[in-house]
Amino acid sequence: MKIFIGSDHGGFQLKETLIAHLRKQGHEVRDFGPHGEDAVDYPDFAFLVAQAVAGSQKGGGNCRGIMIDSIGQASAIVANKVPGIRAVVGHDAFGVNSSREHNDANVLCLGGQVLGAGIAKHLVDVWLETAYAGGRHERRVEKIRLIEKRVLGKQG
Repeated sequence: MKIFIGSDHGGFQLKETLIAHLRKQGHEVRDFGPHGEDAVDYPDFAFLVAQAVAGSQKGGGNCRGIMIDSIGQASAIVANKVPGIRAVVGHDAFGVNSSREHNDANVLCLGGQVLGAGIAKHLVDVWLETAYAGGRHERRVEKIRLIEKRVLGKQG
């Protein structure tokens, strides 16, 4: 699977750990940065990750995004501004599993200052291994898409 990943300075170390973990599993990883621990602004990187996922999925690509800031919340806010993105914050395995199975979440946001490397790897593995169930959930995901279209139509 192709994984687009980014962070801010608060998530940099965890991002580096996750990149090695993902590549070891055979995933294709594109790192949007940053490439050091100097202070940067999370919106810049969260937008790049979300935009890459949205663009790739329009073409039928099998990809997901991972964004790591200090807590995870801020990047999810940014990523969810991009049409086609359903970003979630991962804190526990039940939640990340449900986000994939029920909501077809395509960007996982993690907190580099609140999660250790072991739990973060586990959450990423659960999230990547969980398939979207479709079925009864499809109606709800479609409603999300319709709301997005309605809101975007009012902006133009």
